Amino acid sequence: MEKKIKVLQVIPKLGYGGAETGCYDLAHFLSEKDCKSYIVTSGGPLLKFIKKNKVKVIRLPVQSKNPILILINAILLSLIILFLKINIVHARSRAPAWSCLFSCFLTGRKFVTTFHGTYNFTNKIKKFYNSVMVRSDLVIAGSNFIFDHIHKNYNELLKKNKRVLVIFRGINTEYFSNSTVTSEKVNKLNTDLNLNTETFKILLPGRLTRWKGQEMFLESLNLLRTKYAKNNFQSIILGSHQGRKVYFKKLLSMVEKYQLKKNVIFLSNFKEMPVIYYISDVIVSSSIEPEAFGRIAVEAQSMQKLIVASDFGGSKETIIDGKTGFLFKNGNPDSLAEYLNNVIEMDKDKLQSIGNEGRKNVLHKFDVEKMCQSTFTEYKKLLKI
Repeated sequence: MEKKIKVLQVIPKLGYGGAETGCYDLAHFLSEKDCKSYIVTSGGPLLKFIKKNKVKVIRLPVQSKNPILILINAILLSLIILFLKINIVHARSRAPAWSCLFSCFLTGRKFVTTFHGTYNFTNKIKKFYNSVMVRSDLVIAGSNFIFDHIHKNYNELLKKNKRVLVIFRGINTEYFSNSTVTSEKVNKLNTDLNLNTETFKILLPGRLTRWKGQEMFLESLNLLRTKYAKNNFQSIILGSHQGRKVYFKKLLSMVEKYQLKKNVIFLSNFKEMPVIYYISDVIVSSSIEPEAFGRIAVEAQSMQKLIVASDFGGSKETIIDGKTGFLFKNGNPDSLAEYLNNVIEMDKDKLQSIGNEGRKNVLHKFDVEKMCQSTFTEYKKLLKI
């Protein structure tokens, strides 16, 4: 009789980020494959969408970095693992991964980790803390960029016949599809933001923080207006400052300095991303530090939108330069402004053609079903079934 797969995923909070949605998607995929699927988390807005008849949720304070709580969680997880007869524990973040490492050691279960980012470090203590993500039986990297980072920085921990492989993050291509967007939602957004339907729309999504490159983006918009004499555009900067009020004020002062008040709209949050992608003509990812994967680029392509992104990190893997979008010289506002000018001057047929190629690219490489199926296959290899 074939062994039944029982998977316990552990994640700090179930929000709307890439790691969280990946956990959510995989949990429901496993339930359709006649597996027992469990999630341990401290909470989060995505919880209300979980199908409780298919995925069981257990609440523990696994978001805490407190060493005492990490140990307590390890003991509680061990009891849960034994009681539910879990055979695979999958951690998606560092603090809960330490609890999972201890509990898998105590119970003899298989331990899987997914490296969702590069987890930078400035000292040996931080590096040791990060290293838990490579102390598992199977290490999954969300991109080749992350895979290279793991081998460059943690190679000494990878010598014991450890499996490290790339499984690209997947997105829900049925959700990120033009077919899901209604004219009512489009009209409401245009009205709410007072958008001119005749202007060219540039969307920059991402939380407001220096490394996401909003300052450089505003510099490029200034060049677009002054150097290229383009003024018939509106740019939506979508993202919360999350308490970074000084940085947000700096962005506002730049808008005033560059006389961009009529061109720039700040929107702190918007839950229906397909709608705001739909009304945009081009999507920008202006990060001045490399994206580990580049979820925005993948979502944009899935929505058949041209993407312009920095030429490093995960973006080099998710975008086919010149075919599904364009890669500009990272940190260079002149380069970005030149590409934006070229895109504005493109005819609609060319924009649509690039958008169509983007959709094909995502369906081929970054569909959530592919991600889930690949992970499921690796689970079976671990359990030798």
